[in-house]
Amino acid sequence: MTTSYDLHARVHDAGSQRSLRSVVFASTIGTIIEWYDFLIYGMAAALVFNKLFFPSIDPLLGTLAALGSYAVGFLARPLGGAIFGYFGDRLGRKSILMLTLVMMGLGTFLIGVLPTYAQIGIWAPILLISLRFIQGIGLGGEWGGASVMVLEHAPKAHRGLYGSLVQVGFPIGLVVATLVFGLIAKLPEADILAWGWRVPFLISAVLILLGMFIRSNVSESPVFEEMKARREIVSNPVKEAIFKHPRSFLVAVGLKISEVSWVYMLTVFVVVYATGTLKLPKSMILDAILVAAAVELITIPLFGFLSDRIGRRPLYFIGAIFTLAFAFPLFWLLEMKTPEIVMLTIVVAMSLGHGLMFAPESTYFPELFGANVRYSGASFGFQVAAALGGGFAPVLATALAGYMGGTAGVSVMLIVLALITLVAAMFARETKNEALLK
Repeated sequence: MTTSYDLHARVHDAGSQRSLRSVVFASTIGTIIEWYDFLIYGMAAALVFNKLFFPSIDPLLGTLAALGSYAVGFLARPLGGAIFGYFGDRLGRKSILMLTLVMMGLGTFLIGVLPTYAQIGIWAPILLISLRFIQGIGLGGEWGGASVMVLEHAPKAHRGLYGSLVQVGFPIGLVVATLVFGLIAKLPEADILAWGWRVPFLISAVLILLGMFIRSNVSESPVFEEMKARREIVSNPVKEAIFKHPRSFLVAVGLKISEVSWVYMLTVFVVVYATGTLKLPKSMILDAILVAAAVELITIPLFGFLSDRIGRRPLYFIGAIFTLAFAFPLFWLLEMKTPEIVMLTIVVAMSLGHGLMFAPESTYFPELFGANVRYSGASFGFQVAAALGGGFAPVLATALAGYMGGTAGVSVMLIVLALITLVAAMFARETKNEALLK
C-alpha cells in the first residue's frame, strides 16, 4: 500500500512542481474573483443600497436593512460549505471549484442588471436578497475547495506559505473592489445612483470567464486520487466531519470568529460609521482600506511563511491578544479624523487583527480534518464562523452605535469575540508536521 511519504515523494517531482504552480495560480485567481464578487456587495450595501432598495424607511433603519441583506450572503455560506464540501469529498475537488465559480459569478452579474425599488417596488429587495443568497452559497464552497487543492498539492514543509497564497485572494479582491468603487465614488451622486453602482457587478462576467479558463487546466488533487484508490471515500462526509470530529469542527469555528468579525467591521461598519457619524469623506476611508489591503499582499504570505516555522497556533494567540488590546483604540484613533492617523490605524488593524489569523487558515483548517472529510470539515467550520461573525457583526455594530450613541458597545463585542478565539486556540492542536494522508 502506498504510504503518505511515497505519495509526497511522487507529488513533488519536477512535473508535479509545475502542477503545483498551476494549482496555486488557478486557486488564487478564482479566489480573487470570488472575493471581489462578494465584497463589492458589502461596499454597495454600505454606500448606496439603502437608497436604491430600501428608500422608504428611516435612514438608520434603511442602513440596517441594507446591511441585513448583506448578512443574508453569510447565512448562505454554511449551506454552500456543506453542499459543496459533501460533493468535493465524494466526487473530487476540481469539478466543484468550477461550479462554485459559475454560481458566484451568475449571482453577481444579475445583481448588476436588477431593477431598483423605484422601478419594481418590493420585488427589488426580494430579488436582491435572493441573489445575495446565491452568492453566499457559491462562496461557501469556493474557499474550502481552493484551500484543499493547494494544501494537497503542496510540499509538507511549505504548506503554510502556499496555503497563504490562496488567502491573498481576499486582499487582492478587496483592492480591486475598492479601486472600482473608489472610481465610481468620484462620479456625481446622481450618476452613482442611476447607473454607476451597477458597473462593479457587471465587470464580474469577464472575470468569471477568465477564471473558468484558468481552472479548467489544473489537475485533480493527488491526495484525493490516492484516497479514492484506497476506497476510503465516506458516504456522508459532512456528518462525519461534525459528529466524528467535533473538537476539530468547534476549534475551526472558534479560531475564525474573531478574525472574520474584525475584517468586516473594518470594511463595512467602519465605512458606515466613518462616512456617516464622523462625516469623513468616502474617498478617505476607501483609500485607507485600499492601502491596508495592499499591505496584506505582503503580510499574509509572511505570516503563512511564519506558520511553517513556528506553527499555526501561535499566530492565533498573537492575533487574538492584539484584537483585545486594540478594540477601543481603533475607534479613538478614527475619531481624531486625521487622514494619516486614519490610514495607519486601518492598515495596522487589518494586518494584525485579520491577516495574522487569516493567513494560516487555508492550511490549518483542512489540516485539522482527515482527507476523507477535509473539504466538508474545513468549509463548514469556516463558513459557520463567517456567518456568525462576518454576517451579523456589522449589523449588530451599526445597531449598537446607532442606539447607544457611541462605539463602546462595539468594542466590547469585539473583545468578547477575541476571547472566544483565544479559548479555541488553547484547545487546538498543532498540525504543521502532520501527514495529510495516513
